[in-house]
Amino acid sequence: MSGHSKWANIQHRKGRQDAKRSNLWTKLVREIIVAARLGGGDPDSNSRLRLALVKARGGNVPKDTIQNAILKGTGQLEGVSYEDVRYEGYGVGGAALIIDCTTDNRVRTVADVRHVLSRNGGNLGTEGSVSFQFQHVGLFVFAPGKATEDQVMEIALEAGADDVVADPDDGSIEVTCEPSAFDAVQKAFEAAGLEPEVAEITWKAQNETSLSGEDADKMQRLIDALEDLDDVQQVYTTAVFD
Repeated sequence: MSGHSKWANIQHRKGRQDAKRSNLWTKLVREIIVAARLGGGDPDSNSRLRLALVKARGGNVPKDTIQNAILKGTGQLEGVSYEDVRYEGYGVGGAALIIDCTTDNRVRTVADVRHVLSRNGGNLGTEGSVSFQFQHVGLFVFAPGKATEDQVMEIALEAGADDVVADPDDGSIEVTCEPSAFDAVQKAFEAAGLEPEVAEITWKAQNETSLSGEDADKMQRLIDALEDLDDVQQVYTTAVFD
């Protein structure tokens, strides 16, 4: 953690994502369609769909659009058939990247991703080339001062979380769990009236690549360009910005 604040990096990421609204609805709707296709249209029994609905409401997607997306996913309405696809690669300074996409055309998507990487100092890797540097986890992060470590720990561990860590520098609290336990932990926090700033299933970097100055600027431009692609749902990286 030396040299940067984890909380500052979380806020930086969220701020940039919130500022880019142009293709947000497209991504949210695609995620609902895929979630409904894979797990059914009932959010009570489909945790991926439930999380997608929370994000869609947070992004102010209209109720009719959300409902139509669910119906398309379950096949009750005709629509484009989307699938999940994941790419791995490297960015500036050797920082690793995992790029999750939802697409109806793999050939187009991989070409777009490769083009953005090559234009911005990165390169596309093979499957498994960087994923070993990440852990697939459920992640909850509480803003500084929003809850005590004892509060969070008691609820989280009883609900099936693996670890609770309070950052001594900024006071934020991070909870990690197996993806399969995400739903139970999230419901436990809701029942206790605790609201995390971040609640997601993510690829968490095991070793971080600290970037500053020009390298940080270049890496941010690369991430922005990837996230601007309609087919890209989420970009995970080992890069942190001082």
